[in-house]
Amino acid sequence: MLDDRDMDAVFQALAHESRRRMLDLVKECPGIGVGALAGEFDVSRIAVMKHLGVLEHAGLLVSEKDGRTRRLYFNAVPIQMIHERWTTEYSAYWSGNLTRIKYLAEARARAEMLEEKKGSK
Repeated sequence: MLDDRDMDAVFQALAHESRRRMLDLVKECPGIGVGALAGEFDVSRIAVMKHLGVLEHAGLLVSEKDGRTRRLYFNAVPIQMIHERWTTEYSAYWSGNLTRIKYLAEARARAEMLEEKKGSK
């Protein structure tokens, strides 16, 4: 179980938009190199490295050396542990269903907006 300091580190890491985007990119491309990841941002490589340090400290990123490249992998365990702290099996089931309904409603709304735009042309 995560202690309060560990949870604080996770929440701090997730609080910054750039770090959340970094996690998204690493999740989409497991094993992405630091250089490739840094190329996706309009900040210095040093700034990217600082963000990666915060993510690693929180346990959200795992890195491994591969020759001269440092490969990055997403670790969802700290987020899952936080989730489990405040949910029960029953509430997780219903929140999952509500999330699915939300995504379906958003997709339908986007489809309807596209149809309206096509009809107005």
